[in-house]
Amino acid sequence: MKVLKPQLKVKIHRNARTMTYPFIDSFEGFENLDVVKEIFGNETNEVLHNLRIEFIGMRRRGGYMGVSEVDGHLVVSCHYLNTGDIVDIYLDVIHELVHVKQFMDRKELFDDNYSYVERPTEIEAYEVAVKEARNLGFSDKRICEYLRTEWMSDEELKCLTDRLKVKCATRSSK
Repeated sequence: MKVLKPQLKVKIHRNARTMTYPFIDSFEGFENLDVVKEIFGNETNEVLHNLRIEFIGMRRRGGYMGVSEVDGHLVVSCHYLNTGDIVDIYLDVIHELVHVKQFMDRKELFDDNYSYVERPTEIEAYEVAVKEARNLGFSDKRICEYLRTEWMSDEELKCLTDRLKVKCATRSSK
């Protein structure tokens, strides 16, 4: 059975070079998405027009994208942007925009009192990304593929998916 890719209502430029750009130059149309408007409300256009992206050349474990804890700008791996699955990138941008909002609200993004999969800021960001994945028509199996990372153990993935109400088979149960 052939799985169709959902039609995204955005344009993601995949020719990143190491430097800093305005968000809207690389990720067009996100300001029009309902999911992003739910994150930022009336400030959506202003936030996205002022948001910067730092593209980095590092290709390391977990080197996808994140939010700077210094000033809240996005940090994105050129390798991931240029070679990753476009829908995963889309969902990661949504996830990271939640972190941008959390930064703006002065929430502790990297609270070491919690493991990664139990950290309240991560749960909130994953909830929004999973909701958007469901809006795109993703099955639980596909959502699990999106959530699974090389740094997350099967037990951690189960903890996260249980919290997100996503049915997920672990590697060891396949």
